[in-house]
Amino acid sequence: MIYEVRTYHITPHKVPEVMKRFGEAIGDRAKISPLVGFFYTDIGPLNQIIHIWSYEDLADRDRVRVEAAKLPNWPPKISEFAEDMNSEIFIPWSFMPPMTPGKYGPIYEYRSYIIKAGEMAAQAKNWGKALPARAELSPAVAAMHTELGTLNRFVHIWTYESLDQRAAVRAKAVELGVWPPKGGKPGSLISQENKIMLPAPFSPMQ
Repeated sequence: MIYEVRTYHITPHKVPEVMKRFGEAIGDRAKISPLVGFFYTDIGPLNQIIHIWSYEDLADRDRVRVEAAKLPNWPPKISEFAEDMNSEIFIPWSFMPPMTPGKYGPIYEYRSYIIKAGEMAAQAKNWGKALPARAELSPAVAAMHTELGTLNRFVHIWTYESLDQRAAVRAKAVELGVWPPKGGKPGSLISQENKIMLPAPFSPMQ
């Protein structure tokens, strides 16, 4: 399985209109391949929408995109509001279950790290050991690395009931010594970014 994460930077004040247009068109598109989640940023880089699609592989993605292009209302007509558009293909780490519809949030934290070349396998190994204890405090719904797009990027997505719960969980994880994962090679982490997202009304993940 692969995930395509599409991030669009939208003209300020136009995110509601863009989501409305996606909401009107998404039903027919999701019949061809499943929409995993659709979000908009609330903290961090503002005026972004992020939609995540799952495919069996790149050949499946190519097939689906050909079929989707035949739909009369896809893609939604948002070009007047799209300042920038980015797409990345991710491979989930082997110990992560597939992302599935459900109520997890409503707070989603999207954390993106750039890992030094050659160190991604070690990162995954350390995470695989540490994640079960950390997930007892709050779940991670994704841990994956790029196959196409910005290389050596590692993305993990966490869910919380509120920002207050997020702060409490993160403090508890440090207090218990279960997080962050141990064993990383010094210098293997190049950069870190995060953003807080909220789900669109039609997102399968809420």
